[in-house]
Amino acid sequence: MKLLLAVLLSALGLAWGWDVYNAAPTDAHPWWVARQELLYLSGVLAIGLMSLATYLASRPAWLETPLGGMDRVYRTHKWAGILGGSFAVMHWLVEMSDDILKSSIGRSGRVPKEEFGNVLDRLRDLAEDLGEWGFYIVIALIVLTLWQRFPYRPWRFLHRAMPVIYLALAFHAVLLAPADYWTQPLGLLLAPLVAAGCYGALRALLANIGRERRVSGKVAELEPLGSDLLRVRCQLDAGWPGHRAGQFALVTFDESEGPHPFTIASADRGDGSVEFCIKALGDYTRRLRATLLVGAPVLIEGPYGRFDLARRRPQARQLWVAGGIGVTPFLAWLEAQREAAEPVQAELHYCTRDRSSDPLVDRLQALCAGLPGIRLHLHGAAQGETLDAARLLAGGESKADVWFCGPAGLGQALRQGLQGAGLRFHQEAFQMR
Repeated sequence: MKLLLAVLLSALGLAWGWDVYNAAPTDAHPWWVARQELLYLSGVLAIGLMSLATYLASRPAWLETPLGGMDRVYRTHKWAGILGGSFAVMHWLVEMSDDILKSSIGRSGRVPKEEFGNVLDRLRDLAEDLGEWGFYIVIALIVLTLWQRFPYRPWRFLHRAMPVIYLALAFHAVLLAPADYWTQPLGLLLAPLVAAGCYGALRALLANIGRERRVSGKVAELEPLGSDLLRVRCQLDAGWPGHRAGQFALVTFDESEGPHPFTIASADRGDGSVEFCIKALGDYTRRLRATLLVGAPVLIEGPYGRFDLARRRPQARQLWVAGGIGVTPFLAWLEAQREAAEPVQAELHYCTRDRSSDPLVDRLQALCAGLPGIRLHLHGAAQGETLDAARLLAGGESKADVWFCGPAGLGQALRQGLQGAGLRFHQEAFQMR
């Protein structure tokens, strides 16, 4: 993610610098010239990042491999949008500096405006107005995205406005960019970026994002597990391509609620059935236990993700760490290992609040019982059994692959504790907002 964003920012900055370096001499005051170029640079970076964010929102499956999974595609989408909004703020501040310069050095020496004729000039005025209002709405949406306490459902409804806002901002950028940009390297970068952003926006407006990966089906079985966990088995219609253990899907039980990401908790059985273990973590998931019925229709999009055991290093020690409901991909892994020609040797650490009452402990033990190569370690917080980096590495060689799925805080603590140990740490960025 960081590399992609850094490359994009560097490429746009260098292309902008090329245009500045080759610009014709001007009699305008240097401060007015600096203001104009900063206005262009901030606008170019803002629209470039927003174009990337809007395209990534279309869930391009071909980027899963280079970016490491759809979860990281979404994380890149999120931060491209936030950075784009930040540069939009900078763009607005530079625009507002107009009055400061007028009061300090006067109006003389301003950079002359480009003139294109009545029709195009009117369109440019419209583009300027659309850009201003679009900026205000984008900033409001970014603030709501970062404010994690803002409810998901109204946020999702408001987020649907983003494709329209992006198209307004793209119109603003294309109409107000200097005409010579489109014959320079900067134009060669901006044109495909804006085109990709418009493609993503139009797909969102037409509601066909992920349509080619959607399969309908029905809820075949429901099993309450404890007080806050629900096992759901779905039977899908023809068209489900199968999945690899560890992947997730976007699941729609209620069209008004929309899709939610859930890790698939079963191996691919070749019969179109998939299982999910859904923990009551929010309003929607808490309601499922009372509202979801056997036979109810379900729409599943996917599979997505690269939390895939096939990516392991063959000679490396395998350390699997699950925290709470983060055990779901490992349930699928264990089930898949029962049918594997060469089962993997691994240590599975399951961290839970109370192992004596956790409904998934029995299932884990049953799955591991038929896999002599899997050593199961249970860590119950109520029993004073916490897991840290030292315990994880106890009695093993340094070359290891650590696979983690669970609370972000636990993952961060383990990652920090394992720094410098020469390990590979695999973790899904499973936060879609």
